[in-house]
Amino acid sequence: MTRRAAAQANGRVRVRDATIRRIEQATGKLATQSVARMDEELAWFRQLPSDQRSWVTLVAQAGLQSFVDWLRSPDDVLRLTGEVFAAAPQAMARSVTLRQTVELVRQAIAVAEENMPVLAGAAEAEVVRDELLRFSREIAFAAARVYAGAAETRGKWDRRLEALVIDNLVSGSVVGDPLPSQLAALGWNDTGPVTVVAGLAPDGPRDVALAEVHARADRRGVDAMAGELSGRLVVVASAAHGASEVAELLLPAFGDGPVVVGPVAAHVGEAGRVTRAALSALRVAAAWPNAPRPVDADALLPERALAEDADAKDQLVRDVYRPLVDAGGGLVDTVSAFLDAGGALEATARALFVHANTVRYRLRKVAELCGESPLDARGALALRIALVLGRLEDAS
Repeated sequence: MTRRAAAQANGRVRVRDATIRRIEQATGKLATQSVARMDEELAWFRQLPSDQRSWVTLVAQAGLQSFVDWLRSPDDVLRLTGEVFAAAPQAMARSVTLRQTVELVRQAIAVAEENMPVLAGAAEAEVVRDELLRFSREIAFAAARVYAGAAETRGKWDRRLEALVIDNLVSGSVVGDPLPSQLAALGWNDTGPVTVVAGLAPDGPRDVALAEVHARADRRGVDAMAGELSGRLVVVASAAHGASEVAELLLPAFGDGPVVVGPVAAHVGEAGRVTRAALSALRVAAAWPNAPRPVDADALLPERALAEDADAKDQLVRDVYRPLVDAGGGLVDTVSAFLDAGGALEATARALFVHANTVRYRLRKVAELCGESPLDARGALALRIALVLGRLEDAS
């Protein structure tokens, strides 16, 4: 029985060795023609950097050589089709999408189909064409396997990098350029303001909690990364729509207890500062049992200052005490007298030898200048502590 007859008996027709050699000798030319066709037909391919275009050329050459090996040994499917994409680095799976890869394969197969009748000859053209179609189908499956593996690997790497970034932010060890570059590696697209939301982690597996954060952020198109450390869930998120909106969006992902939203940083390079503020506020949130949920970290400045948070002390002096001192007009004396009088307008007016309306005017001015109203219990607390800290600083 001849070789062809034996192959036909097994359901496949073997291609003659002479035909295979002709196809193998033409692989370089076919690869060049394929890349030229891609450049002509695919606008996005023309915009690829030169190194990525060279990867595609290598893949095209590897694909044609694998087709030759397929014709010689058509049963070794997985190895032959897998070797095609081994010619390109893993980075190609991130810069060229699966849909684009399918388009590249389609162009290469089209060029091969056009040339096969000449290379195979009339006697074997149909057989070679059928084998090319089978091979192209296996290549498509191989591409899907490559991209699925790359996605799985990248997902594991992203989770590790994300955990590292959050850990560094919490410990305060991220300084300078590393943070923006790490966020870029995570696919962080937003270069605008960011905030931090922190609270207790929910009961259950950590991965479930982190997945819930990402699902909620993705639905609103918000860049976010999350980590769980010592029972705390910490989320760094873009704040283009406002910190309060982001906190409300992520609130259901947290466990019971206080949830704190940090101040807004102008860019990701300042994420460390707002992380410190959020965690500091979370540590002292129990001192304000009736705090809203979520609560701004700046609303807990008095408690943070009492807990020896240096940043909170500086902020109270800078943003509350100094504006009143610089404004003059007896504002500091008026606030001090009003607090000492237990919030009584008439008693304050008598102590200062002014009319009660003057006291009212000055108190409104105080609220306008520093954002804290002496008429509000929380504002009065912030003002009291700011006055103490400011005077101590002046005395020293």
